[in-house]
Amino acid sequence: MKILVCDKTETDAIEKMRLAGLTVDTNFEITPEELPNVLPNYNGCVVRSRTKIRQPLIDVCPNLKVIVRGGVGLDTIDADYARSKGITVMNTPKASSASVAELAIGYMFMLARSLYKASSTMKAEKWEKKAFEGDEIGGKTLGLIGIGNIGKEVAKRASALGMTVLAYDPYVKEAESVRLVTLDDVLAQADYISLHLPKTKESADMIGAPQFGKMKPGVRIVNCARGGIINEQALFEALTSGKVAGAALDVFSEEPPTDWKLAKLENVICSPHIGAATKEAQGRVGAEVAEKLIEFAKNT
Repeated sequence: MKILVCDKTETDAIEKMRLAGLTVDTNFEITPEELPNVLPNYNGCVVRSRTKIRQPLIDVCPNLKVIVRGGVGLDTIDADYARSKGITVMNTPKASSASVAELAIGYMFMLARSLYKASSTMKAEKWEKKAFEGDEIGGKTLGLIGIGNIGKEVAKRASALGMTVLAYDPYVKEAESVRLVTLDDVLAQADYISLHLPKTKESADMIGAPQFGKMKPGVRIVNCARGGIINEQALFEALTSGKVAGAALDVFSEEPPTDWKLAKLENVICSPHIGAATKEAQGRVGAEVAEKLIEFAKNT
């Protein structure tokens, strides 16, 4: 079986696949324009966030049997269409869960203690000790929207820090250390709201002006899930009005953004979609990609 690895993947994982008898080529810089000429020669491909596998590309790849997305979610792949063509589509949903959860928790601490602003003033040689009275996150209520693999990891850590954890997820019936409630309950009761769900037709723009209107004044928002779940204009207005005290964003509707006004707000901290970017997560993602492709090859 011939596999094309289109995005950066751990060397150990690639060697493991080769030792198992797979023919593996790598092209971490392959462009969308090059893919239609190259991918038809392969039976499988490995992608991350950078490479998109859409219907027109699938249509010119008659030999393609399997697509593996190293990471959470399948929004970069037209997965249903691929499956309708007999192509197996897989991802690695658990490999990066701990890393994303730690980023979300870290962001909560940064928002609670204004750490970004405090650090910036120090770099400007200012000693503004009285300007940075913060809050403890212990004793506060965290509302999770989505309680899948990552949401559960966040809940575990938040509970250990003394937070009360509420969660809304229509696909989950029970979760440890979490009280499952309605979305309106999360919006009304949470001091912090953290999103952990895929972007789908149902979840696109699910947090907009009406939802911000139901939140507590001074709520803080964390999004390490997907851009486009929160309506960015509505978030901008909630942040500038003071309804939302602060937001921490690892994801945006467009990546990189073409409109930077949200990222430039003083009460916003942000990062360039780095939730899974830890050495540990990358190692686990690569290992799981290799295991899934080796198993697939054995069974075909």
